Amino acid sequence: MELLNRQKTGKTERPIKVLQFGEGNFLRAFVDYMIDIANEKGVFHGDIVLVKPITFGTLERFHEQDCQYTVQLRGIVDGEPQRINRVVTSVADAVDAYEEYEKYAGYAKLDTLRFIVSNTTEAGIVYDDTDQFERNPPKTYPGKLTKFLYERYEHFQGAPDKGLIILPVELIDDNGIHLKECVLKLAALWKLEEGFADWVNGACVFTSTLVDRIVTGYPRDEAEELCQEFGYQDHLIVTGEPFALWVIESAEDISGELPLPKAGLPVIFTDNQKPYKQRKVRILNGAHTSFVLASYLCGNDIVLESMQDELILRFIRETIFEEVIPTLTLPQEELEEFAQAVLTRFRNPYVKHAHLSISLNSVSKWRARCMPSFLEYIEKMGRLPVHLTFSLAALMAFYTGTEMRDKALIGHRGEEEYRILDEEAVLAFFAANSGKEVSEYVHHTLSNKDFWGQDLSALAGVEDAVASCLSDIRSLGMRKALEANMNSQP
Repeated sequence: MELLNRQKTGKTERPIKVLQFGEGNFLRAFVDYMIDIANEKGVFHGDIVLVKPITFGTLERFHEQDCQYTVQLRGIVDGEPQRINRVVTSVADAVDAYEEYEKYAGYAKLDTLRFIVSNTTEAGIVYDDTDQFERNPPKTYPGKLTKFLYERYEHFQGAPDKGLIILPVELIDDNGIHLKECVLKLAALWKLEEGFADWVNGACVFTSTLVDRIVTGYPRDEAEELCQEFGYQDHLIVTGEPFALWVIESAEDISGELPLPKAGLPVIFTDNQKPYKQRKVRILNGAHTSFVLASYLCGNDIVLESMQDELILRFIRETIFEEVIPTLTLPQEELEEFAQAVLTRFRNPYVKHAHLSISLNSVSKWRARCMPSFLEYIEKMGRLPVHLTFSLAALMAFYTGTEMRDKALIGHRGEEEYRILDEEAVLAFFAANSGKEVSEYVHHTLSNKDFWGQDLSALAGVEDAVASCLSDIRSLGMRKALEANMNSQP
C-alpha cells in the first residue's frame, strides 16, 4: 500500500510561522490539527516545524511521510457516534534539536517565524541553574527557548517587530508566566546583555493557556484496518475525541495574528483564563471525581457504563447542574453548554475510561476538584450539597481496607479485590482507620488537615451527614445507599 506523503496529499507550500517543541500525539491532534483547518479556511496561511527536544526517539517516520499524517476524531457528534478523518498537511518539517542543531538554530533567523508552541510535560517548565548556554542545545526546555530567542535577538539586532508569541500548553497553572520567569532567570544567570531581557519583555508575548481534548494516540490494534479504509499506509495516525477547547490568556490581544475562531475553531482569547480553568476543573474533573468511586462500587468499571446506568447518570447530572454550576461565575448559559458537552464526552463509545484509573490519588483530587464547590455551595445556599456530601462518604467507602500489598491498599467489591493507589501516607491512614466504627472513621478522616487543608469536621452538620451516608453504604450496599441519597434531597 502506498505510503502517505506530500505527493499523495498535494501539500501546499506555506511560510513557516510556527516552531513547535514536541512532536507527540497531543500537539499533532490539537494545535497542528487546528492550524491545518485555519489554513484550509484561508485565515492563517502558515506552516509548522516540529522540534524533537529530547535525545531519545527518532523522527524517521516523520521524514518517511514528509510530516503528513491522519487525525481521526471519534465520539458523539449531533447525537450519533461518528469518526471524522482529516489528513493534516500543516507540518512542513521535523528537526532534531540535538542531532541537527545548526538546522534547528537556523529557524531563529527565519523572518516569517512568529509563534512558538510547546508541550514538554508538566516537568518541562523548570528553572535549572546547572543548564549551560554553551551547550548545543541547552538541556532544559527553558534553556533551549532562551538560547533560541537570544540568537533571534542577535540576528535581527533587537528589532521590536521580530519578537515571538509563546504558546505553552503544558498542564500547569500560569504556564506562560512560569516559562517567562525561567527565561529571564536564565538570561541573568548566563549574563546575557540587558537589552535581551528588555526585548523579551517588550517584543515577545508569553501567553498562558488552558487546553482540553482527550487524545488517545496511535490506534495500534486498529492501524492496519484503518489504513485499508484510508487507502494508504500511515504510521503516524492519531486518534482523539471531537471536543476541544483552547483558552489563550495574554495581556496583549493576539487574536488578529492567530485568528483560529474565524475558522470556527473552539479557541477563546482572554486576559483572564481562571474562570475557564475553574469551569473545567469543577465540572469536568469534579464530575469524574464525584461519581467514579460510588459507580465502581455499584458494579460499573468504565465511565461509559456509568452513563448507561440511570441511577449514576441522575447522580452525575444533579451534582453538576444543581450543586457545581451554582458556585461558578461564568454566565449560566455558557456553564450549562459546557456541562452538556461534558456529558456527551462521557458517553463517547470509543473511549474506555476505567474508573480504577481515574481513582488514582482520589483524596487530593477530591480536595482540588470537589471541595471548592462543596464549600462554596454551603456558603451560598446555607445547607449541605446532598450529592457532594455523599461523594465524600463514597470516597471513604472506596478507601476501606486494612491490607497493604505491593504499595497498594486492598479494597473489596463483593468478593472481588481492587487496588487502591495513593500516596504512602494516605494509604497508611486508611489502613489504620477505615476498619473502625463509622463515626470514629468519619471524624478522623474529616479532621485530617493534611488531606483537606482544614478541619472539615468543624463545619456544621458535615460530620453527621457523611457518617449517615457511610452507615447506609455499609448496611445497605452502595447502590441502595445511593438511591436513598437521591431521594433525600430538600
